[in-house]
This record gives sequence, C-alpha cells and structure tokens, in this order.
Amino acid sequence: MAPGSRRALLLGAFGALAVFVVLFVVVGAEYVVDALLAADPAFVAATIVLGLAWLASWSLMLRTVLETLGVGVTVGKAFLVYAGAVFANNVTPFGQAGGEPFSALLISRSTGAKYETGLAGIATVDVSNVAPSVLLALVGVGYYATTATVGPRLENALTGAIALVAVLGLVLALGWAVRERIEAHVPATIAKVAGRFGGGRLNPVTLEREIARRVARFFANLRQVGTSRRQLAFIVGLSLLGWLFQAAALLTAFAAVGYSVHVSVVLFAIPLANLAGAAPLPGGLGGIEAAFVLLLVPTTAVPLPEITAAVLIFRGAVYWLPVLIGGSSTAAMGIWTVA
Repeated sequence: MAPGSRRALLLGAFGALAVFVVLFVVVGAEYVVDALLAADPAFVAATIVLGLAWLASWSLMLRTVLETLGVGVTVGKAFLVYAGAVFANNVTPFGQAGGEPFSALLISRSTGAKYETGLAGIATVDVSNVAPSVLLALVGVGYYATTATVGPRLENALTGAIALVAVLGLVLALGWAVRERIEAHVPATIAKVAGRFGGGRLNPVTLEREIARRVARFFANLRQVGTSRRQLAFIVGLSLLGWLFQAAALLTAFAAVGYSVHVSVVLFAIPLANLAGAAPLPGGLGGIEAAFVLLLVPTTAVPLPEITAAVLIFRGAVYWLPVLIGGSSTAAMGIWTVA
C-alpha cells in the first residue's frame, strides 16, 4: 500500500474513533455494553444471516452485470469479489467514491477482465442501488407520515437526501449526455497535465491515445449493460431484494435487544443513514452509526442505549462481516498489498 493511502486510512480511522468516543460519551458506554451483553444470541445470529443474504444478493448483481459485459464468473467467486469490493469501500475514505478504483482493480485481477470493464461493472452496481433506496425511503416516510407526526429533523433529513440524490442523478445524466465530448477532450487534458508533472518521462501522444482507448471502452461497456431491459430489471430487482434484507436485519437487531420498531422506520432510516458514508471516514464508520441513532431516536420509542446497541449489531452484519470476508479474500488473492 502506498504511504499516502496508508496515511489517509490512519486519519480516517482516527476520525471514526473520535465519532465513536463522542457517541458513547453521550449515550453512556456502560448502558450500551449492558444492552449488547443482554442481546438474544438467536436474533444476533439471524441478523448475521440476513447480512450474508444482503451481500449475496448484491454479489449476484455484480455477476449479472459482468456477464452482460462478457465476463464469466461463478457465483462463489462473484460473492468473494463483491465482498472484496465492499471491503474496499469500507476501509477507504468517502465510501464508494474512494473504493471504486480499487474495486475495479479487484474485479480485473480476479476475473481477467479489462480494468475499464471492472470499473463499469462496479459503477453500474452502485448506480443501480440508488433508485430502489430512494423508493424505499419514500414509501417508508409516506407510511410513517400517515401514522405519526413527521418532525422537523426527519423532514430536513429527507429533503436533503432527495436533493442529494437529485443532484447525483443530474450529474450522471449530464455526464452521459456529454460523453462524446468527454471522449474527445478529457484524454488530451489528462495527458497534458500528466506530461507536465511527469518530468519528461511520459510521452503525451502515447498517453493520450491510451487514455482515449480506455475512456471509449468504459462508455462502450456502460452502453452494453443498458441494451438489455430484462437484465436491467433483474439487476434492479436484486438491488431491491438486498435493501429488503438489510431492513430485515435491522428489525432483527432490534428484536435482539428486546424491542420492535415499525418496518416503515427502517425503510427510510437505512438509505438516509447511509448517506453519511460520503463523509471522509473509512466507509462512513462512526458517521453512519451516529446518523442511525439521530434518525431512530425521534421515530421510535426505544431507549437510547438499546437503539445504539441494535445499530451496532446491525452494522456488525453489514459492515464488519464484509470487511472480514472481503479482507480475507483480497489478501488471499494478493491484491490489497499491490494496490
């Protein structure tokens, strides 16, 4: 691992630790520990199983996308590769934005695909997860609003989330609309800048041709994925299934600490809290947990220590479990040490 990457990981880990310290001081660490120790082991195990089901669903998404791009991969390898991609997202700052380049490298090294194909594959999976999450959030908030009063905090969170998703969708649509201009001008710009800082060691003409070839292949891969509506419907369906497995896992985590919450609450809490993954923390660690607590306190009648304990159990299944599986698989492939 490069020194700069190691420094970023250490800073992100320190930031996550600081957030957890503040969270435990506010909630009361001893009360959270008591709630965790009293958790029902059967429900904790069920939460872990549902976390694995979520990971399996989204790994099948990646497998379907790669097959659309002409890259064959077994179900087992797709699971390990996607777990590795989630591991990359969970240990790099800014979540998916920081982990996608490594994820593309992982896909390329483990399947023999071109790097641009791997990048198009993981980008397609990530983008396909946006629409179902927004749909579930709207359904959850819509139902919750009919049975309870939506406070200013939740209203502001939902408004901000919708605005963020709208901006993201606009950027993606704009980028696709001007893809021909990107293909025509970006390679020359990158080659010029790289040549200027390369100390004369890089040939700008050769570099421009190589970048142009890679950019063209990336957009060609994206077009190829979009040609089959049936495949796209299947991919989005797997995404929705994965979100529902996450929702079930959070419900089960609350059952583990002896409480129940309405399904509508978890439907909007999960996608809204995950927006904190954009923070400069490793996979949003600390920030996402705090966001969950802030969302669940005003929307449930569960005591604060039990909310925190349930969130920690849930995050153990959807954050730490993929880190363990994905970290082991990337280490076994010898990829993490190369990146």
